[in-house]
Amino acid sequence: MYEFIKGQVCEVGLSYVVIEVQQIGYFVNISINTYDKIKDLQEVKLYIHEVIREDSHDFYGFFDKQERYIFRQLITVSGIGANTARLMLSSMTPDKIVEAIATEDVKSLKSIKGIGLKTAQRVIVELKDKISNEKLSETVPNMERGSVEKDEAISALIMLGFNKKNSEEVVDKIVRATPGLSLEQLVKNAIKQMSN
Repeated sequence: MYEFIKGQVCEVGLSYVVIEVQQIGYFVNISINTYDKIKDLQEVKLYIHEVIREDSHDFYGFFDKQERYIFRQLITVSGIGANTARLMLSSMTPDKIVEAIATEDVKSLKSIKGIGLKTAQRVIVELKDKISNEKLSETVPNMERGSVEKDEAISALIMLGFNKKNSEEVVDKIVRATPGLSLEQLVKNAIKQMSN
């Protein structure tokens, strides 16, 4: 079982990315959520879920462990396969899906293409006890985006002589407050905060 793939982005589309690792290109299916986060990156680290069938061997990649966790829960529901789960994560953010399940919001789930009333109800019944905000944070300790930028920002700060623990705390705080910053902005903001 593969945990993650980290490498150069050779090609990226709304539903897939090709990642080169040691001269091998891996075709990885992704959601639009993940696409939004990696579309401008040259190197990515995606958490992988592998689907092996008789006639195919597919990778599904996720920007963070939270999204992969939701995906894995969704495919345990009868009638939801990997592509449907990916479509759900392309239509709603992982947080919105958790919220819809927790609040029994059938209408939101039903609004996703390919999800009928019965499937939406089944998702809620089967996953409500498994997926709640408390359960999610227990199961996925790294709910903050496990991003390449975050790791690289912390490494850069340590190389610049800052304390590792402080660097991690400050970078985490910045990522939570303003997600989507570039590596450069992240490092600059962290230096500013830690120099005060």
